[in-house]
Amino acid sequence: MNTRKSITPSPSAGALDPEVVSRCCDLIREADGILIGAGAGLSADAGLDYKDTARFARRFPAMVKRGFRMQAELIGYTGWSPEIQWGYLATHVNEMRFKAPPHPVYGRLLDLVRNKDYFVMTSNVDEMFVKNGFDAKRVFTPQGSYALMQCLKPCRNKTWPTKPIIDRILPKIDPKTQEVTDPEVILAALLRGPVFMNVRGGDWFLEDPYEEQAERFSDWVNHKRGRLLALEIGAGFNTPGVIRWPMERVVHFHPEAHLVRVNLQWPQVPREIADKSVSLQCSAMKAVTALWTAMGWAGRVRGCERSEFHTPRFYLLL
Repeated sequence: MNTRKSITPSPSAGALDPEVVSRCCDLIREADGILIGAGAGLSADAGLDYKDTARFARRFPAMVKRGFRMQAELIGYTGWSPEIQWGYLATHVNEMRFKAPPHPVYGRLLDLVRNKDYFVMTSNVDEMFVKNGFDAKRVFTPQGSYALMQCLKPCRNKTWPTKPIIDRILPKIDPKTQEVTDPEVILAALLRGPVFMNVRGGDWFLEDPYEEQAERFSDWVNHKRGRLLALEIGAGFNTPGVIRWPMERVVHFHPEAHLVRVNLQWPQVPREIADKSVSLQCSAMKAVTALWTAMGWAGRVRGCERSEFHTPRFYLLL
């Protein structure tokens, strides 16, 4: 199946078709298992948007003065001093991984699958699924996690917690310059040599912390019988080999699988699985809320309502 053909993005969509929403609800109700595939679009709707220029300008005015407009521009960036690098990264990781509160888009998504046999595969490294109540043993994060650190060059084949290092750096950051003012703090953090968060950014990425997740995921997806729903949300073409294409392969090869694709910009599906697919061209929050409401969850009071990288080496056996 060739899913790598050129696709022209569609224009923004308006109101969702009630019949399409009803069809998606039927697929959820009838499913014996639900595989959630989540990309950056889901966390963006939870406020963790790497392309939000307004929020970036408010939070990082010193970086704006240096010519940057959004957090996405700093992914993989290397042209800075250690003082600026860790002044930015400590703040960024703290907000994305540790300070971000639970969000209704995740809480409502959990409601949709809480009575189902589900598994989650996500390219997001913010651990928002677990923070919002999803079973950690049913979540696979092949791109890594901001909660762990590792060496950039071979120093040891291990990871360690990010938070203690972030907590030491944060009080030493000058908000006017975004620089760490005490170099001793950086030296202490980098005693093992050049380090970074344990996220997929090159051949140095350590996959060991996620191999158990990968084994559970592979076992689940390859042995799931009956009606399977692949619910893909916010997965585009930045790293399509992580979520988007694997979800299409699952639907293509599984005889009783269907795909629900939620994507504001790229809702199209390959012709090979068009008769097994439904597309919702809208944001994650709009789609999840529409399904959540249509399935009767809106009347219930729930706690959640407060308030190019390398392709992973472990992949589907299908």
